[in-house]
Amino acid sequence: MHVLVFLICLTSFSFTVPKFNSQSPFATGPSTVTAPKAKELSFASLSQVKDDSSTVMGEDEEPAPLFTTKLACQWRDVEWTEDASNHPEFQPREKTSLMKTVSSYRPSCEEVTPARVLLLGPISSGKSSFISSVQSVFNGRVTNRAMVGSFSSGFTKKLQSFNIRGQRREDSGLVLCDVMGLGDGVMNGLTLHDILSVIKGHVPEEHKFSPEQPVRSETVGYVKKPSLKDRIHCVAFVMDASKILTYPKSLSTTFQKLREHISDLGVHQVALLTHVDQICTETAKDATNVYKSCIIREMMGKAGALLGMSTSYIVPVKNYSSELDLDVNTDLLLLRAADHILQYADLYFQDNAPQHTEDRLKF
Repeated sequence: MHVLVFLICLTSFSFTVPKFNSQSPFATGPSTVTAPKAKELSFASLSQVKDDSSTVMGEDEEPAPLFTTKLACQWRDVEWTEDASNHPEFQPREKTSLMKTVSSYRPSCEEVTPARVLLLGPISSGKSSFISSVQSVFNGRVTNRAMVGSFSSGFTKKLQSFNIRGQRREDSGLVLCDVMGLGDGVMNGLTLHDILSVIKGHVPEEHKFSPEQPVRSETVGYVKKPSLKDRIHCVAFVMDASKILTYPKSLSTTFQKLREHISDLGVHQVALLTHVDQICTETAKDATNVYKSCIIREMMGKAGALLGMSTSYIVPVKNYSSELDLDVNTDLLLLRAADHILQYADLYFQDNAPQHTEDRLKF
């Protein structure tokens, strides 16, 4: 009987859940319980992720991943290896085919042995790392052929040319040229004058750049009458995906001027979007997710807008940085980037016969 009375009394009361007032942490009031809304990470907030990550978290909390949406299908039709085994003797068909394509490439012009490709980009965008990463693929292990640093002012200060060597250590038909990075000020980084001097073939190997001392005819080793083999046959802009939203607006004007002058010389341009693994955790774990990532596709679009070029000229790249061993699908990304560059380098030889470029390259 007592139990029945208790149950009747219990059902006659209505319970409310206290809700904390936003203005007073101690004030409460009746409220209906609602599930907390998940925090959304928009592309526009990407630039704030780095700052947010510095907040002290509890032991059970984890930083929010940058990868927010994984598409069911790739937004570029790319083949990957089904067996991602990294055994030294395992060479998937796709990788073997691309390695052969890159290492056996020879310019269609008999006067030129290797195609010279100039890597241009902001300081610390990954130019030297890309060179070392491509060479690592052919070496079969991670190596740093081009000196790589993490200084805010950049590590490379001079013109250095690296002939990508094949598996048998023979020189290929691809030379990647590394130079000082583009700065965000007049006295910081490579100047437009010096860049055009490199492309025209006037700058000697190992020349150390200085904004205070631009390249002139009096410069030691200056090439007064460069031949076709001395010139740059393709320019690859290198952009850091993790910094796209934080690059200064003035950089867009810099790229516009650069592209106009480079195009006047008949040189084709492409772009590499590096550090994609830093904006997409799923791609960091597995390179095959790169073309399923919405955020990488979005950053490629922003890079295209910054450079003033279609995204069809841009390819994503994951360089080797802290890794000690190669990854098959990361190798495929690097090899496709090298093949992409060579396709446009070869257009230079098709479009610009020596007799057609002489007048264009005169001062």
